[in-house]
Amino acid sequence: MKDWHPDLNRSSSPRYMAIADLIEMDLRSGALAVGDRLPPQRELAKRLNIDFTTVARGYVEAQKRGLVDSHVGRGTFVTGGQGRERRDPIAEAAPDPRRTSVVDFSMNLPPEPDDPELLARMREGMSVVAANLVPLLRYQAFGGSGMDKEAAAVWLGRRGVAPSQERIFVTPGAHPTLLAIFGLLAKPGETVLSENITYPGIRSIAAQLRLNLFGLPMDEEGILPDAFADACERLQPKALYLNPTLQNPLTLTIPQRRREEIAAVARKYHVPIVEDDAYGFIPLDGPSPLAAIAPDLTWHIGGLAKCIGAGLRLAYVVAPDTRAIWPFASAMRTNNVMASPMNMALATRWIEDGTADAILRFIRAEAGARQQMVADILPPESYKADPISFNIWLPLTNGWTRSTFGSHMRASGIGVVVSDAFTVESTPAEAVRVCLGGPIIRERLKGALDFMAHALEGPPEMSASFF
Repeated sequence: MKDWHPDLNRSSSPRYMAIADLIEMDLRSGALAVGDRLPPQRELAKRLNIDFTTVARGYVEAQKRGLVDSHVGRGTFVTGGQGRERRDPIAEAAPDPRRTSVVDFSMNLPPEPDDPELLARMREGMSVVAANLVPLLRYQAFGGSGMDKEAAAVWLGRRGVAPSQERIFVTPGAHPTLLAIFGLLAKPGETVLSENITYPGIRSIAAQLRLNLFGLPMDEEGILPDAFADACERLQPKALYLNPTLQNPLTLTIPQRRREEIAAVARKYHVPIVEDDAYGFIPLDGPSPLAAIAPDLTWHIGGLAKCIGAGLRLAYVVAPDTRAIWPFASAMRTNNVMASPMNMALATRWIEDGTADAILRFIRAEAGARQQMVADILPPESYKADPISFNIWLPLTNGWTRSTFGSHMRASGIGVVVSDAFTVESTPAEAVRVCLGGPIIRERLKGALDFMAHALEGPPEMSASFF
């Protein structure tokens, strides 16, 4: 038996991953050789003063990398991948066209990864999760396991949100979370506030709960603090909803100073803030979340739909205080029972092994490339966008109305949504949201943008498709 005593400080990965990392490192350095028998799991756990399950997971991870083989009654032996062909059964499976063709272009989708190395990493994560398939098919405790909450805390910590683990919940997406939170904060007939041009989902939720949604006036930096204060005086709102970073659909980001002013008004009038931070991870150096400025007032929702993938249907939620924990958990359990354990396990794996960061880097880079494409095709003052947002906000000119333009672009392959969907107060402007993400490739996107630019050069009569 090899008297192997790894130094876990040599790896920055979680401890179980570090064990596999160090087996690989020591194989390269010669400290371990093919055929060496590793210490029994319980013995190594005692040596390293860590849990037995951590060592067990580490050996499983090493086996999946082809570094070791385990034999019941004999032990775990270093193989270094010899005699084994590392296969990716998921990669070998042909995509099912019945699934690959499903896409809703009306949604504000992030660009989809197409880098082979990144896709291989993503598939590897699914393979690791599949090792626990049977337990992941069971009912789980609401809000995520300890390891899932730990991964959520690490992820949220990068945005400066650092709550106690008991205030963190893993939920099945931002939308049902918003439904539960607003159901707790307001009763039918009561008023909640939002941006005047806002995320359509909050309009649907307010209607479902029979709440009065009041849209606050805005400038280029977000809602006006004085208008917020005036609404607090007149309407006695029960909550304020904000999508403060790369706001959908205007793509604006509320700067730090304005966030502090908004938080000050909310504190003065004791108005809870519901922070939908769906796009918060996209900018490299964005302003602090409202949950970091006013943690005791803010429900923070860090959805994974825009920064990793909407199909995960997961969000990391932080309650403002411990008093809110039980009513929120009860509301979410009633509506959803729990988030998918398999999805939670996959997200946790991707966060732990760095795949989530790699996906995020791809999304940032691709969104930037697509926005540059827009800048090369459309006049600079003709639209609103952030250099890394997934969409543009397009005011219409030359006699185009939102309905005629939406109809004209319907077959273009990109999502165009008219301003009616986003407007809370007053008559909707003649404007549309144009989505740049999803499965559309750059060449097809360029063609759609060229088609759009050509149409906008003249009145709709010049682009008529019917005779």
